[in-house]
Amino acid sequence: MNTIELIIKKRNGNVLSKEEIGYLIDSYTKRQIPDYQFSALLMAILLKGMNKRETAYLTEAMLHSGKVVDLSAIKGPKIDKHSTGGVGDKTSLILAPIVASAGINVPMISGRGLGHTGGTLDKLESIPGFRTDLSLKEYKYVLKKCGAVLIGQTKDIAPADKLIYSLRDVTGTVESIPLITGSIMSKKLAEGIDGLVLDVKTGSGAFMRKTKDAVELAGSLISTAKSFNKKVIAFITDMNQPLGYYIGNWFEVYESIKVLRGDAGNDLSQLSLKLSGAMIYLGGKAKSIDEGMQIAERQIETGKAFEKFVEIVKLQGGNTSYILNPEKYPESKVISKFISAKSGFVKGINTYRIGMAALELGAGRKTLKDKIDPKAGIIFKIKIGDKVRKGAVIAELHSSSKDKISSAKEILSDSIVFSQGKPVKPKLIKKIIK
Repeated sequence: MNTIELIIKKRNGNVLSKEEIGYLIDSYTKRQIPDYQFSALLMAILLKGMNKRETAYLTEAMLHSGKVVDLSAIKGPKIDKHSTGGVGDKTSLILAPIVASAGINVPMISGRGLGHTGGTLDKLESIPGFRTDLSLKEYKYVLKKCGAVLIGQTKDIAPADKLIYSLRDVTGTVESIPLITGSIMSKKLAEGIDGLVLDVKTGSGAFMRKTKDAVELAGSLISTAKSFNKKVIAFITDMNQPLGYYIGNWFEVYESIKVLRGDAGNDLSQLSLKLSGAMIYLGGKAKSIDEGMQIAERQIETGKAFEKFVEIVKLQGGNTSYILNPEKYPESKVISKFISAKSGFVKGINTYRIGMAALELGAGRKTLKDKIDPKAGIIFKIKIGDKVRKGAVIAELHSSSKDKISSAKEILSDSIVFSQGKPVKPKLIKKIIK
């Protein structure tokens, strides 16, 4: 096949065949197609799109660029969850132990922080000793032992995705829905799952700011999952404010511990229970999502979910003393309060800026070589609809230096919008798509 002709074919808006897509992915993974040509192909896909069949072929080619994990030796259903990323989104740390304690296997391959959004791997690695770099053999062992495992993408899992993702990041082609779909689904299908719950974020802190774009992405992910005969449910959820109150790696582990110990009632626990309920339902342990939620609530009430989290941490090399006694975790050198300059009701929150402020404090990376400070982050004190008085504490900032605190406060300075009348609170779950 001729690479240049295939680039032109897609540039002109024509449909690529399964064989053509397979050739392009295989050749690029083997480094037989140079970056400049594949960049042109990615831009053509971004501008002209791909139909459902092409997207499924793309996913299949990326999936089979590496190993597909065989979990047939592990009895019981295997269900995972994927979130498109947000600020304070720590649901994976909560639902994995809940669902595993309910008798469903949760094989989870997660990612690192991207831009203003936090990453599950970075959060887990804030637990001293916790290993996310397990081999596939270790991955299977931990899953068989306790019913859940949380690792990063290995060199054997969808290697095409690693190459393509890094190229998308520097060629302005991140937003392409077919490319996002191929990236997400090739990794998830490689895990050896039977079903998948999708949490597609929308709002100021999401990559898909508009709800219609989030719905379109969810539709593409669902269509692709079904083409591989996987059970799937998608939730369109709000990211117009941070999820929960804690932002930053150890802080998010700490808040997850609170939820698993029964500190319920806020948006984080509500969403975690809903997603857990959907996973339990897909796993065949409940007849509906609501019944699955009731099971999830029971797992927390009986202490089984928290016990499972401790077991996961121990099996993956983490120091469980910090999970059992989180107050012993060392504090940041500098802790500062962010004070409200106005009085009124919280009408809006620029969640993107909140995420960037956390990154500035050291909770994320500006470059690939940056080292994350696990103790850095923000404890947010407000939600949309809350009444705030001038001089009240809006947030508590934690970092290793005063300069970082000052920079973060500057970013936060115009991130909150106030009104005199009480605003309508955003709906947490906007839509469920099956």
